[in-house]
Amino acid sequence: MIFAIKPFEIHDGDGIRTTVFFKGCPLRCKWCHNPESLSFEKEILFDNELCTSCLSCIGICNANIAKDGKHIFIKENCTLCGKCEALCPNNAFDISGKEMSAEEIADAVLKDEIFMKGSGGGVTFSGGEPLMQVDLCIETARILKKHGINIAVDTSGFVKKETLDKIIPYTDTFLFDIKAIDDDVHIKCTGVSNNQILENIKYIDSLSIPMEIRYPYIPAMNEGEAEKIAEFVKNLKSVKVMRILPYHNYAERKYNTLGLNYPLPHIVPPTKEEISGVIEKIKHSGVKNAIPY
Repeated sequence: MIFAIKPFEIHDGDGIRTTVFFKGCPLRCKWCHNPESLSFEKEILFDNELCTSCLSCIGICNANIAKDGKHIFIKENCTLCGKCEALCPNNAFDISGKEMSAEEIADAVLKDEIFMKGSGGGVTFSGGEPLMQVDLCIETARILKKHGINIAVDTSGFVKKETLDKIIPYTDTFLFDIKAIDDDVHIKCTGVSNNQILENIKYIDSLSIPMEIRYPYIPAMNEGEAEKIAEFVKNLKSVKVMRILPYHNYAERKYNTLGLNYPLPHIVPPTKEEISGVIEKIKHSGVKNAIPY
């Protein structure tokens, strides 16, 4: 189950990359900017702000009705048939989630093979949590490796070691977020413990597989974790770079389209000066390759 394939990405590993977004995630990060990735199931997003009540979709199903000349979408009645998505002239509907085989995914990303190879880039498996569909990752990677494509895996790390062992032979780089070192903070932020995550990061490091570490900096959530994370990262041998990802609230509208409440409505995104200060703290703690995202 894939919810997007995005070419020409430059923040998901080295060079120009095509990122494959796998649906489904075991974490519930309060700041998640891809809420359509959380569920493994196909689902519909309806953007009321794009709807002009043209009523093109009325009568095609029980989910779209008109009242006093205005369009009303009843999500509970939606069967994900896709008719409204196809008919809407304003793109107010978007069905997130498509079942794809490894061959179909590989065919889609290899269209940009020349750009990936020419820039030292490749393909990044992201999500959601791509390793929830590890067998699909492996089958896709096998095809791509025959074409000499570099593979990065952007994972939460909240997976069994046996799962990592399956994907390691096909992975050139791992991208890990470290949200917190304090387990209580991590549970508050994500709903799960960080014990398995930190052990998996140390395991990948012990194998000398290149890693990129990200620290999502969320004011009032994990802002006190910067130096603790730096203490952990400075003892790793295989970290190419540590990126600090500042919180943003761009996804708030996306939550609305899913019928979800945005978890952090009152948190103000940090300033550039604040992020610079965080980076200086991390560097002072011994991680010299810390940079902004």
